[in-house]
Amino acid sequence: MTHITPRPAADLPPKRGLCPRIFAAVMTRARIDHASSDLAQRKAALLRDLRGTVLEIGPGGGPNLTYYAADVRWIGIEPNPYMHDALRAAAAAQGRTVDLRLGHVEALPVDDASVDAVVSTHVLCSVHDLGRGLQEIRRVLVPGGKFVFLEHVAAPRGSGLRRVQNVLQPAWSWIGDGCHPNRETWAALEAAGFREVVMEHFALPLPIVAPHIAGYAVNTP
Repeated sequence: MTHITPRPAADLPPKRGLCPRIFAAVMTRARIDHASSDLAQRKAALLRDLRGTVLEIGPGGGPNLTYYAADVRWIGIEPNPYMHDALRAAAAAQGRTVDLRLGHVEALPVDDASVDAVVSTHVLCSVHDLGRGLQEIRRVLVPGGKFVFLEHVAAPRGSGLRRVQNVLQPAWSWIGDGCHPNRETWAALEAAGFREVVMEHFALPLPIVAPHIAGYAVNTP
């Protein structure tokens, strides 16, 4: 068995307390997919062809489970323990077996080079140390494995929406469990050392977080 390389995680304890509990209650009831058919279609296109072992970071209450093929071996890393019951219930309703673990993307409790794909949807905005998290994703992916993502991102610099995002960021982050509406996630992906990054920029009919990216990054062989 591949040895799990230790990763320092003392600064990343499980999320506890009132705010994570409230956030979990809201997010497990909200289905943003239903607010945008375009979003649901994009998720389906990104996830339906994945095979083998798939690791999803920040899966929340499990809204993406419905998009995966039935034979996928699914592992979830969710730092908010108040999300876990809802996800397990969603999996049971679909007759799907899941491996749900408590942890953070910056210190994934997963073996080196052990998963065929990593999935992130609306998660990278709230990762505490994005650069460290992307290196962890590369660590756990097999050579040539894919990191599949769909994320809201910062509006163009100098735009009115970007100014609004910058002003709202402190309060937004506090309310949204660490979410940064003004994060230039595409730049971090391009600088992370993947062999190839393929992404599309687009907008969804959402307030503040309309700008999005979706695509995949291929791990180095």
